[in-house]
Amino acid sequence: MEPELPSRRPKRADARRNFDALVAAARDAFEEQRAQTSLEDVARRAGVSIATLYRNFPTREDLVEEVNREAVEALCRAADDVADLEPWEALAAWLRHFVEYIGTKRTFAESLNRTTDGFHACRRAMREAGGPLLVRAQEAGEARPESSIDDVLRMISGITAVEYADGAQRERVFEFALAGLRAV
Repeated sequence: MEPELPSRRPKRADARRNFDALVAAARDAFEEQRAQTSLEDVARRAGVSIATLYRNFPTREDLVEEVNREAVEALCRAADDVADLEPWEALAAWLRHFVEYIGTKRTFAESLNRTTDGFHACRRAMREAGGPLLVRAQEAGEARPESSIDDVLRMISGITAVEYADGAQRERVFEFALAGLRAV
């Protein structure tokens, strides 16, 4: 039940290879250098010319949006991947994937235009992917009934927005959030 998200991905095989190489190079560059990454560096990493980059992504924003779209698609696929687990375990596993997504998104968040149709489609897709997992956990009596998927995504986004001393501290805070979401 993966939602369809708009993409600029070309149909021709050679153009698709260049497009995919650019997105992969941008994702890696954003993770390493955050939004300061130059588009020339992205093109160089992808092994294509800067003209090829601009032909596929006329603006930096277009490239950032495509990297985000691919990350959201992976997050939506993760909801399907965990759907066979017990209700609470499925929700917790998917929220762990959401934490990974937020970590990736933070690397280029300042470049992500939150007013585009693509951004709104991604937010909608995340809610549609996680919503059924939350409802299933609520119906099983394992998640607080008054929580909405929007509440949960905002809570997890908030706890991932801060710097932690180490991964263990981040994991503890995540577990505290899960404990607060769990029905008593």
